[in-house]
Amino acid sequence: MNFNSRLFDRIRIGPSVAEEVKDSGAPHCDHPGCKRPGEFRAPQGRGREGKFFLFCMEHVKAYNATYNYFAGMNDEALAEYAKDAAIGHRPTWKLGVNSKAARMAQRNRTTNGEQEDVQDAFNIFGSRRTQTAAQPEPRVGIVARKALEALGLDENADSVAIKARYKELVKRFHPDANGGDRSREGTLQEILKAYQQLKSTGMV
Repeated sequence: MNFNSRLFDRIRIGPSVAEEVKDSGAPHCDHPGCKRPGEFRAPQGRGREGKFFLFCMEHVKAYNATYNYFAGMNDEALAEYAKDAAIGHRPTWKLGVNSKAARMAQRNRTTNGEQEDVQDAFNIFGSRRTQTAAQPEPRVGIVARKALEALGLDENADSVAIKARYKELVKRFHPDANGGDRSREGTLQEILKAYQQLKSTGMV
């Protein structure tokens, strides 16, 4: 065979079938114009979590160098994101909000406290219902009751009485009213804390 023949130089061998299948199945780099295999994943960004670009080594390095998850977010949006991150970006509800319990309470009010849709053939809940009716519900919660006790008030005190009692105790135990004596500063701190708790419960 003459390797210097003109006919030998014109022979072109195409890729085998196995090579064609392998090449067509491999993902290409997602960078525009790049034909190299996309072997490395890169996140697509905020709002598209769980989705990735496929880049070659050169373009994944360039992408990662400029990637910023928080791009386009203002200070207010960043603060909101940080607040949600504390609870794992899960939905939350206000303390005491329970739609099922609210519906049952409404049903009890419309049926005068009797649950008509509950059949109590063995009178299991009869005694409990009687005890509940005999014992009136407390007007305030445990935290508010303790705060009222710290101010020397009972649970029937209204906001006007609470404010008046608070001002009176602050004037009595404040160091400025006692010639700079700080021996009762601990009592004053308890009064301030109790008043803040009552404000948080909406009693003031």
